[in-house]
Amino acid sequence: MASKSHLSYAKRAEQHRNPVAKKLFNTAEAKKSNVVISADLTTTKELLHLADSKCVPDTQDLVEGTKLLSRASLTVLGPHIALFKTHIDIVADFGPETVDGLKRLAAKHNFMIFEDRKFVDIGNTVQMQYHGGALRISEWAHVVNASGLAGDGIVEALAKTGTSDTFEYRGERGLLMLAEMTTKGSLATGAYTQTCIESARKHKDFVVGFVATMALNGVETVSSPSDDEDFVVFTTGVNRATTGDPLGQQYQTPEKAIAGGSDFIISGRGIYATDDPAETVKIYRKEGWEAYLSRVSGSS
Repeated sequence: MASKSHLSYAKRAEQHRNPVAKKLFNTAEAKKSNVVISADLTTTKELLHLADSKCVPDTQDLVEGTKLLSRASLTVLGPHIALFKTHIDIVADFGPETVDGLKRLAAKHNFMIFEDRKFVDIGNTVQMQYHGGALRISEWAHVVNASGLAGDGIVEALAKTGTSDTFEYRGERGLLMLAEMTTKGSLATGAYTQTCIESARKHKDFVVGFVATMALNGVETVSSPSDDEDFVVFTTGVNRATTGDPLGQQYQTPEKAIAGGSDFIISGRGIYATDDPAETVKIYRKEGWEAYLSRVSGSS
């Protein structure tokens, strides 16, 4: 797969034909941040508080799991991130307040919203899950992702919805293919990853990139890349403090992820589970940005 990761975000935004990819790069450039916060929280109040505690009342009552969120976290993460990643189906009290709050804070702090839904079903079902249903995902998530396990039909179905002339958010929504995972023993390798790339190429008007552990330059594919191919790479499992967890998650540092070709680094507990998430996110932002500048040094 071709990669343009040696170019600056600004240059890639200028050259890219996909409006969502353009927005991703422009947002990173404007905020000098390639950090994505993975907000794996279970209430609307916690979710919104992580982005901006000043907009959420009664912060002393917030609970993450069984542990009270530290008062050091009573501040604003929104200005330091490029995207806010959700697992919206774990939010027990999801409703209009959740959607309205996310959209309001995204506009206030100029970040995009990534719903980590990992769609994997037949095309007709994922269309209904994405555009409609109880979670109203297409209304508020700029980016979603899908597994390639169900074949190209799932990507075609989502692309048809997202690029339809009747779709209210056409040109404002995009899809990432889940090409790799960071869990130990993951089967998202080899032929599976290759299939994800092939599907992305067929539907590049809607597919903006991949969730992968690194740039996918070394993956051999049947099709050839176009001259303007430039898929965005998001890397999960970024953590400065540890290399893994008891449930098989494997981590890498911001510098390693960016050096490996990642464009956006995703971190959850590595930031919000620390004593001072607001200060920690600044460190991730600094290290991620410096690694990016080092990677593009000498390019325009």
